[in-house]
Amino acid sequence: MNQLVLQAQIQELGLVRYTPAGLTAQDFTLKAESEVIEAGRPRKVSMEIKAVAIGEICRSIQALGVGGNALFKGFLSNQRNGRGTIFHVTALDRQSASPSFDTGLN
Repeated sequence: MNQLVLQAQIQELGLVRYTPAGLTAQDFTLKAESEVIEAGRPRKVSMEIKAVAIGEICRSIQALGVGGNALFKGFLSNQRNGRGTIFHVTALDRQSASPSFDTGLN
């Protein structure tokens, strides 16, 4: 199963574009920071990931804006050019996001 749930903050919003099918598409970058346990020891983790939203979810992404925190849900895929991974966000939950930037990868 290919499913990703990530509590993160929007770092950057790209321009709105349209797919060949006429659907709205929004490219953006997410940043997540947390402390996890690995091999029995705490470890600070920080990451950025490229993301895309297609369809109605774009409105929610735009409403959050840069700096907005949420729990993002979706799946991972290769980028069209084959260089790297992209997070396809299909849903988000603002209520689950902490008001501080203490985001998690757990």
